[in-house]
Amino acid sequence: MRHVIAVLLQNEVGALTRMTGMFSSRGYNIDSLNVAPTDDPTVSRVTLVVSGSDAAIAQLNTQLAKLIDVVNIHDMTLGDHFERELAILKLKLATGGFAKVIVLAKEHGAEVLDDAQASCTLQLTGRPAEVEAFIDAAQKIGKLQAVARSGSVAVSKGEVTLSSYQKHHRLTG
Repeated sequence: MRHVIAVLLQNEVGALTRMTGMFSSRGYNIDSLNVAPTDDPTVSRVTLVVSGSDAAIAQLNTQLAKLIDVVNIHDMTLGDHFERELAILKLKLATGGFAKVIVLAKEHGAEVLDDAQASCTLQLTGRPAEVEAFIDAAQKIGKLQAVARSGSVAVSKGEVTLSSYQKHHRLTG
């Protein structure tokens, strides 16, 4: 099963390496990794996507929670959450291809950033499955020149926040 895990991590040299090293040392590949600042300059928010059985990921989360640099952890897949990803695509279009791009953009809620035929650039923010469908559809319109994806970011639905999660839930679900 695919798990989206959010971590508050001390913003210190080597903290991210120690955290990701724990996954690789246990034989798990990180499918997506996003690191961003928080309102506290001493803490970063890490969102990662990893696949494995629920039991195996629960064990990984337990081990992750023991790392000194980890302030808090929340497996978003244990509850309702919002998950989004940003994708920017660059297409080389054939003559007349831009009209198809406009239709594609409207169908998927994407934005055209550059309308040049040799480097038509589109941006989409959506659920990972929507991003995949958008990329597949875009490849049918023009030659895919570049793809940049942010990786997943997620937040819990409702009042629970990552900083309040430990007070309300067990760390490993």
